[in-house]
Amino acid sequence: MFKVLVIAYYYPPLGLSGVQRTLKFVKYMKKYNWEPVVLTTGNIAYFAHDYSLLKESDEAGVWVVRAGGKGPHSLLSKFGTVTIPREFIRKILNRISQAVYIPDNKISWTRAAYKTAEDLLSSEKFNAIFVTGPPFSSFVLGSKLKKKFNIPLFLDYRDLWFGSYFAFYLTPFHKLLQKRHEYLSLKSADRIFVTNRKIKEKILNYFPFLTFEDIIILPHGYDVEDFEKLKPIPKPNDKLIITYSGIFMEYNSPKYFLKAFKELSVERPDVAKDIELHFVGFLRKENKKLIKKLKLEEFVKDHGYMNHSDAIIKIKSSDILWIMVGRKRNIDAILPGKLYEYMGSLKPIIACVPEGAAKIAAKEYGASFITEPDDVEKIKDTILEVYELYKKNQLPSPDADYVAKFRRDFLTEQLTKQMQLMVKDDLI
Repeated sequence: MFKVLVIAYYYPPLGLSGVQRTLKFVKYMKKYNWEPVVLTTGNIAYFAHDYSLLKESDEAGVWVVRAGGKGPHSLLSKFGTVTIPREFIRKILNRISQAVYIPDNKISWTRAAYKTAEDLLSSEKFNAIFVTGPPFSSFVLGSKLKKKFNIPLFLDYRDLWFGSYFAFYLTPFHKLLQKRHEYLSLKSADRIFVTNRKIKEKILNYFPFLTFEDIIILPHGYDVEDFEKLKPIPKPNDKLIITYSGIFMEYNSPKYFLKAFKELSVERPDVAKDIELHFVGFLRKENKKLIKKLKLEEFVKDHGYMNHSDAIIKIKSSDILWIMVGRKRNIDAILPGKLYEYMGSLKPIIACVPEGAAKIAAKEYGASFITEPDDVEKIKDTILEVYELYKKNQLPSPDADYVAKFRRDFLTEQLTKQMQLMVKDDLI
């Protein structure tokens, strides 16, 4: 078998969707003649842990090596579990962090990880290095390892680096340094993977030395095993269940959807009483306050953060799923991984999204009701339309053949084929 060192800061028992892309890749790699060794972090302060995903990794026989560090998240872990802060506090802390640390506040971990990777690559025969980001300090780590060991390097972008919707540049010098770090990392890479076409276009625009063939689109996906083994919960009544699964951050907010539902509850109380709004994940205090202010408590069920398996069950137990992407600079490149898990359920989707990758994906799915993210009137009309179709048993279904393209095992096969091509070239 070929052997690949997978460098992923976010890996189980850490939770949320960014973890799942890497986990599912390494889960299926052995099926395609690649043995993964995952290099990840040790104990860190984090607000979401999912031990069901760690169990999945263990059952797949994945060799995981953990490196500690002395960064802020490692130091905070000594104080126990952390909670997710209010969004405005998180944004302030994030801006401070981006002003102080370049490329990011995981550079302490990458120093420790470099020593561990150095030992692994010196003692074992590896055919490739695969690095996923963010954090993008991991890309710098991968570049250093490529320089020393001359092993094919593959970089996986789950989000943009330079020019990201999350990026904050205190000065032009900060901006220049970030772009320089990315440039040097890309120069070292043998192949680059991105989750959607918008990210590919922006990277090609920012770094014109790259060719179209250098960057491969490898989208997020869903694991068919999750949906086959987990059964939906029987409904106690005939109410329409609309579910949002995930987290709300600076690029999205439930406020427009909630305001739309409030208007519907006033204009059509007969319809509203037949609808339940379910939230799985981190609803956040500020959004709970808004629900209370709008007097929507009777319609809302907040399930809180759940492990991945339980979240899938909630998705399968819903009638329609809702996704939200707001308006922000470079927001057209964001495509939440959760959208593809929605697709895996074959459920219809309400997509409140602007122009960009998320809207394109929702259109291609086919069974989507698409609105602008902040058009309260249109969202209200869409909820009513969905309700009427539900009562007639006429909610749309997607093209199953289209959805099958995003199976995690199929995407892993594409990944390993790309790696094997470069490894063969390297061997020649």
